[in-house]
Amino acid sequence: QLQLVESGGGLVQPGGSLRLSCAASGVTLDYYAIGWFRQAPGKEREGVSCIGSSGGTTNYADSVKGRFTISRDNVKNTVYLQMNSLKPEDTAVYYCAAEPTVQAMCVLEKADFGSWGQGTQVTVSS
Repeated sequence: QLQLVESGGGLVQPGGSLRLSCAASGVTLDYYAIGWFRQAPGKEREGVSCIGSSGGTTNYADSVKGRFTISRDNVKNTVYLQMNSLKPEDTAVYYCAAEPTVQAMCVLEKADFGSWGQGTQVTVSS
């Protein structure tokens, strides 16, 4: 049974950086697409970034392009989201999600991901 655990959230000032981790247990992530999503209070959960199977292609929401980078370490069975130049509007609970696939490409649609972590809070404030 796949379990996903996010970590690395916290409080950071505008312009700062955080690195989120999504550690998987129960299965190896080599043939999973992994996505990062976020949900701010009163808003719908939205896609942030995803990476395809076996270190395939990456995809980013327009709002984070050039600031966030997704990567995966298949040895550690972990996916990371490096977040730079953080803005107050990045404040949200961040979730990682996984879906088995052989596709190198990924799509930022939450309905396409079947397994979810419990989330980690990111707050960007001075």
